[in-house]
Amino acid sequence: MSSSFWEFVWLILWTFFLLTYLMVLLQIVVDVFRDRRLSGFSKAIWIIGLIFIPLFTALVYLIFRGGGMGRRRVAEENAIRAENEEYLREVTRVSPADQIARASALLKEGTINESEFAALKAKALS
Repeated sequence: MSSSFWEFVWLILWTFFLLTYLMVLLQIVVDVFRDRRLSGFSKAIWIIGLIFIPLFTALVYLIFRGGGMGRRRVAEENAIRAENEEYLREVTRVSPADQIARASALLKEGTINESEFAALKAKALS
């Protein structure tokens, strides 16, 4: 009974290390392709190294290029955030005159009635 318990503990421990190692490899692969300063040849060399001698290549990558991983990730997140904010500004940039014109077009099409048009117009002007 004791033997099966310790085998289970070792299984859990090795599973933890394997999953951690795979997460590190995935982060390195993502970082290799995120870095725009690396040439295609350099990216290919890193990937080939990760395939054939993964532990050594991962350690070398983390030692020599690990400091830039965080900076590149933050830069990408900031770029995405800026794009999202620009999109939101663009979408929400509707003037009251545009809103009234749209409501008027809906009224002419018969989609809304006069009371709904008046409510939309009052909302646009407020």
